[in-house]
Amino acid sequence: MIYIDGTTLDIEKLRLIAEFGEEVGITEETGRRIMKTRDSLMNLISSGANIYGVNTGFGSLLNVRINPDKIEDLQRNLIRSHSAGVGEPLDKKHVRSIMAIRANSLCKGFSGISVELIEKILEFLNNDVYPYVPRFGSVGASGDLAPLAHIGLCLMGEGYVLSDRMRIETSEYLAKKSIEPYRFKSKESISFINGTATITGILSLETGRAIDLLKLSLGSASMSFESMKGTRKAFESWAVGARPHQGQIEIARNMGKILADSAICELSEKTKVQDAYSLRCIPQVYGAVFDTIRYVKSIIEVEMNSATDNPLVNDEEFVSAGNFHGEPVAFASDFLAIALCDLGNMIERRIARITDEKLSGLPPFLVKDSGLNSGYMIAQYTAAALCNRNKTLANPSSTDTIPTCANQEDHVSMGANSAIKLAELIDNLQEIISIEYVLSSQALDLLEEVPCSFNESLRTAIRETIDHLHEDRPIFRDIEKMSEMMKSERFRDIISLINLDI
Repeated sequence: MIYIDGTTLDIEKLRLIAEFGEEVGITEETGRRIMKTRDSLMNLISSGANIYGVNTGFGSLLNVRINPDKIEDLQRNLIRSHSAGVGEPLDKKHVRSIMAIRANSLCKGFSGISVELIEKILEFLNNDVYPYVPRFGSVGASGDLAPLAHIGLCLMGEGYVLSDRMRIETSEYLAKKSIEPYRFKSKESISFINGTATITGILSLETGRAIDLLKLSLGSASMSFESMKGTRKAFESWAVGARPHQGQIEIARNMGKILADSAICELSEKTKVQDAYSLRCIPQVYGAVFDTIRYVKSIIEVEMNSATDNPLVNDEEFVSAGNFHGEPVAFASDFLAIALCDLGNMIERRIARITDEKLSGLPPFLVKDSGLNSGYMIAQYTAAALCNRNKTLANPSSTDTIPTCANQEDHVSMGANSAIKLAELIDNLQEIISIEYVLSSQALDLLEEVPCSFNESLRTAIRETIDHLHEDRPIFRDIEKMSEMMKSERFRDIISLINLDI
């Protein structure tokens, strides 16, 4: 079980919860902290203070006073009215991530909610209840209101859940699971929906995937590098260290380690002066991606352990602050998308180079009897199409703002759109990397020389599933098999030689 406390959640723990179903709990100390703030809030309400979202309306209706006997009606109305999302549902892992982050943020102890709300969120997580959350509707400020409201609707026993890809009435599903719906208390609805959990939840898991793919892309890069007889001179530690960005130093070190026993590179270094940028500049480009991921990870782990709702409450007072504004994670989502888009761009350039006999010295499109066979010609087209799509997706959402709520909320982050785009971009990047593996293993087959031990291990693993291409066949199957293989334990064991301290 993973215990959340508003302080110690990180990407690794979140992935265990969201992707692998690890159970979640809270400690007694965390419960006491939550109860203490709840008591402070109730004292403030008893004093007659006007508290936004507790005994007032929301947004531009903040000056409308709510009768005390209508406070719980206000909470239900907020969840219902804000459940206005549209589009395909968010992936299950993303919804679980959002729920875990929202619970963790509320555990920080500045929200004035009850322990019972946290317990209900965790009950949903631990019983694998998957709320139906349409992906579009959040503008990433004043919280991720619409997607979080859809989760809140399920907590109330309303709306829909997904089970076996079917949309089911929540009330029906909870009855089968013997789970009681939740009744939001004063301030709890606004505390639940007024935060950045949707942006952060999606971004966190996608950053985890980005770390995995960066390592996998180094493997495919090393295979292409050796198949095109690159020189390791540009990876010399003193030369790379002359511009001491941590990322490029780490990438160069790993490339040097992978290719250390390469007889192919040793021979080429006796005749070649330098390589094209897509080979020579792997440390500089991949290193910049490495540094971007490290930066984004640092932002995420602050955000997931932050109180992001409004108003905030402590022992003495309440404050209407702006922690719900998603700009830090919106910028991070867009920054990561830009970096990963360019990672794909460099991979595609090697794919183009390896299929061009004038540049690679290999048979045209990596197949014998070319002309009769087109070989892997169209695989490069596919990589180019995916790169084009990623360039569209990498256009930042956070540079836009459209005022909402009668101009009370007059600057927003659009961070949820940034995170949603990032997820698609990473799907595409995975396919681009798959294509490089398929083509570089074929290229190594066509060499007379034996590759380095690392690349030979990768090629052997690939050949157990994907046959050498002797004559034309539908190659989408090769790409599909490779994409699945990259997730396998055996393949990841080989890649584990790559050590990136992210």
